Amino acid sequence: MPRARDPRPRHQQIAAEIRDLIMRGELTPGERLPSTAQLVERYGAANATIQHALKALKDEGFLDSHVGKGVFVRDRRPFVIDAAAYIVPEPGRFRYRLLSVDSVVPPRDVIESLRLAPQAAAVVRARLLLHDGHPVELSFSYYPADIAAGTSLAGTTKIRGGAPRALADLGYPQQHFVDRISARPPTTEEIETLDLPDGTPVIRQLRVIYSYNDHPVEASVLIKGAHLYELLYRQDTANEPSNALPAST
Repeated sequence: MPRARDPRPRHQQIAAEIRDLIMRGELTPGERLPSTAQLVERYGAANATIQHALKALKDEGFLDSHVGKGVFVRDRRPFVIDAAAYIVPEPGRFRYRLLSVDSVVPPRDVIESLRLAPQAAAVVRARLLLHDGHPVELSFSYYPADIAAGTSLAGTTKIRGGAPRALADLGYPQQHFVDRISARPPTTEEIETLDLPDGTPVIRQLRVIYSYNDHPVEASVLIKGAHLYELLYRQDTANEPSNALPAST
């Protein structure tokens, strides 16, 4: 079966190849890229195409220019998020901005996750996570109205101790959660709110939090620019059978 042809413009293809070299450590922080003339020869592309590719990588934070010296790989450390614990790194440099609190009929996947009736209402808290003043994550946390109505979860101010404390105080402490993670092109709202570079996809994380008796009490949709994040998963395999096979996906 013939391989599909890459339909992207040439500058996007070149940017993807250089990005891959950086992400797997073939090009290291502080390393100078080959000159534009060398890149033109290497990729068989016009000067303008190379410049367009380099601009995209600069916008994403992978490269930096120094006049008279060249283009260098930037010391760009992604936000490595422990997906199991969802611990925010570098406390103090991150802060949340509460965008809105509303009563809505949630999206279908949230309705199904929270086991709500088709037109049941939920309280949604929309927030923007900032790192050093720059937007890095857009989140929408949904709570069943029969739990959240009339509580701090439905209030229009920040919750002291956060939503986990509020849920625990209401008798719904977190027992476990399930994540579903996907990637897709961003919506216009996401591009504008997160100030995403052109062509950058987003990571969509749907986290469902369960309390006692496997009762879902929160469903959060977290949207992150894929150029900024790595999600870290750890699995203890010490007690697994040596002949165990990975689960089908």
